Amino acid sequence: MTEIFAKSFDRTLDQLVAKGVPGQSFEAWTFDDRKSRLAAQRKLAEKGVTARIRSAYKPLLCVFLEEIDLAGVESIEIRYPIHEKAPQNRFRLEAYPLAALVGNIKINFNPRDDARFFYDVKLVRDGKVETVTVLAPNRVHIDTSGETNVSPTGWFCREGDGIGERLETEYEALFEAAIGAVTEAAWGDEEPYFEELNIRVEFPAEDEPLAVGDEVMSLREALHEDFYFSLLEFFQKKSGRPLGDRGLKPGQIVPEIIGSDGIVTVTVETIPLSTGFLDGADQAIDTAAEPLAAGQVARALEQLGGVPLQARSRAGRAVSARYLRGTDVPVMISGGQHPNETTGIVGALRAGLELAKRSGAHFTISPLENPDGYAVHQRLRADNPRHMHHAARYTALGDDLEYRTQENVGPHLNEKEIRFKAQEVSSATLHINLHGYPSHEWTRPLSGYVPRNFAMWTLPKGFFLVVRHHAGWEEQAEALLDKVTRHLGTIPGLHDYNARQIALYEVHAGETGFRIINGFPCLSSVDDRHDVPMTLISEYPDETIYCKDFIAGHTAQMEMVLSAYAAWQEISDSVHPQPQSILSALQLTGR
Repeated sequence: MTEIFAKSFDRTLDQLVAKGVPGQSFEAWTFDDRKSRLAAQRKLAEKGVTARIRSAYKPLLCVFLEEIDLAGVESIEIRYPIHEKAPQNRFRLEAYPLAALVGNIKINFNPRDDARFFYDVKLVRDGKVETVTVLAPNRVHIDTSGETNVSPTGWFCREGDGIGERLETEYEALFEAAIGAVTEAAWGDEEPYFEELNIRVEFPAEDEPLAVGDEVMSLREALHEDFYFSLLEFFQKKSGRPLGDRGLKPGQIVPEIIGSDGIVTVTVETIPLSTGFLDGADQAIDTAAEPLAAGQVARALEQLGGVPLQARSRAGRAVSARYLRGTDVPVMISGGQHPNETTGIVGALRAGLELAKRSGAHFTISPLENPDGYAVHQRLRADNPRHMHHAARYTALGDDLEYRTQENVGPHLNEKEIRFKAQEVSSATLHINLHGYPSHEWTRPLSGYVPRNFAMWTLPKGFFLVVRHHAGWEEQAEALLDKVTRHLGTIPGLHDYNARQIALYEVHAGETGFRIINGFPCLSSVDDRHDVPMTLISEYPDETIYCKDFIAGHTAQMEMVLSAYAAWQEISDSVHPQPQSILSALQLTGR
């Protein structure tokens, strides 16, 4: 264990209260929850100070939640800024999910004519027009990766000063200090640079659930996301890779953003990798209300029978799969590539257990491909079960195992070996790869707000499908998407669920950029990266969902697998030859 940086910070709200002078009047914008800001206002009032302390994070939404009375309002028009250094819909996104919170009131978003950081709000109430100007304090700055960002910032405005000035908050200061310490540390030139790089922050902010789906305003979750991806970007730059490169192998980066009673601290250190799991009790798999224990995943996999396949993670955890040989056209099924996307793990197992009952079933299944990431997810869920925890997305090497190949991996094949074994033993032409994505808004407030290289994932837009196929397989891809989406449309409530999320997405983000096939967003493209000619990827908005929502999610995933498996039998049977024999396949793997 090596400490790289440790520091405590004075809380901005405490500084404002301490410096308050009787008779003073001011407005301030800080990164604090509503409860803390109101408490600071009360303390200032007791000193004879008139203060309004607003949120620097999602300021327009917070003004609507905290200050604007919607009684009698018939329509709302919001003009938002557009800045040349930010995505055009950046400030429209920042207002999310306002359109769903105003009920049946008609709401329109239109761009301003300039880049000034204000929202102009027009309310029509009882036939009369009311106007409200909402400051959205931002700064234009260059981050450690060399990118220019337009990011929310603290602000202070004295009475009579219509402009005000930037107020660097402790939220921003601790982030900059910790990132700076990492960039200045000596990491050497060989990947991975560490086992686990741990960033532990204690910060006093409560999450504020919103009355829309699984939406929540969480300063601590946003800080986790910004730390994780900013550090990935630093190491991408250090390694000479482009930003967003998923083959980088720095080691496991784990921000742990913990609530506190008032203190603000950050500690950055390198620590050894963990090797176990924090398992809970087993659940009835068909009605599992939360992510399964890793031990239960392993036992359910054994229950399938067939030929066992195994690899090892960087930390030494087992990566297990099963091969069931039958007379059907073979299919590969996998889940847990990104183990914070948890419905796919349960859905894969449920589908495998169902297929195993059928005569002729022919498939491989590896439901938990990234056990090191799953263990991190268990750790982080213990403190914040409703956060996205993207630190659990990648492996203990810090890469996305999808992008690990036999050519680029060097000595670290590890988890990816399970896919190569499944391909060799089955000769499958379809790989069904179950994924999920955030069920509520994903932001990076200190690095431009919109997650860099992940902009399409920032808002939920229903259960959707992605097909990646070799050249010459377009016809099969279209047939597969048609058959699977038709089946998904028969699942009660799923079509309406998609429609609601897509409608809200379009108000705040614009067009999805997807084709809608039978009510489901779909993407299909030629991609020769995979040895398997057809890859069907599911994307269910599952990060942070539980109980009935979680059950609905893994049920949809299971149904997707079963329908894709059945469709592939029809599509492939007369087009492609049957696979090689089990004997020759096993000879290839050396079993």
